Amino acid sequence: MKRDRQRTILRLITDYEIETQEELATKLTEEGFDTTQATVSRDIRELRLRKITSESGRQKYAPGEASLSTSAASYRQILRTGISSVEAAENIVVIKTVSGVAMAVAAALDHMHIDGIAGCIAGDDTIFIAVRKKVLVDSVVDAIHMTLN
Repeated sequence: MKRDRQRTILRLITDYEIETQEELATKLTEEGFDTTQATVSRDIRELRLRKITSESGRQKYAPGEASLSTSAASYRQILRTGISSVEAAENIVVIKTVSGVAMAVAAALDHMHIDGIAGCIAGDDTIFIAVRKKVLVDSVVDAIHMTLN
C-alpha cells in the first residue's frame, strides 16, 4: 500500500502542479487512497521531494535526486542485510528475509531491474518472485546471489 501510494505521489507531482500537502492529500483521495496529512508529510520526507518554481511561477513539489534514482549500492545493501535465503520453485523464486523487511527487499529487487522478473509479492518475511519463463529462473537466482556478494 505504501509503495503504491508513493508511486502515485510521484506520478501526481509529475502530472500536476501540486503546491501543498493538502492538495496532494486531496489528489490521493481522488486516486482511492485514504491518507492523513501526517502520512503525506512522511511520504514527502521519505521520497525526498523538493519544492521548485514551475513555469507558471507557482511553487510545486518535484522529485528529489534520491526519488529519481537511488544508487544500486543502496539497493544492494538492503538485499545483503535483508535476505536469508533464495530458492527456486518452478517459475517462482522464493526469498526468505529477516522478519519485517520483505517489502523493502522486494522494492529493492524491483529497482534492480533484473531480467526475467515479472513482479514481486512480499509478506512479512517472504517474497514470491514471478519469473517470466521457467528457463530464466536460474539466471534470476544467480543475479540475486551476485548482489549479495
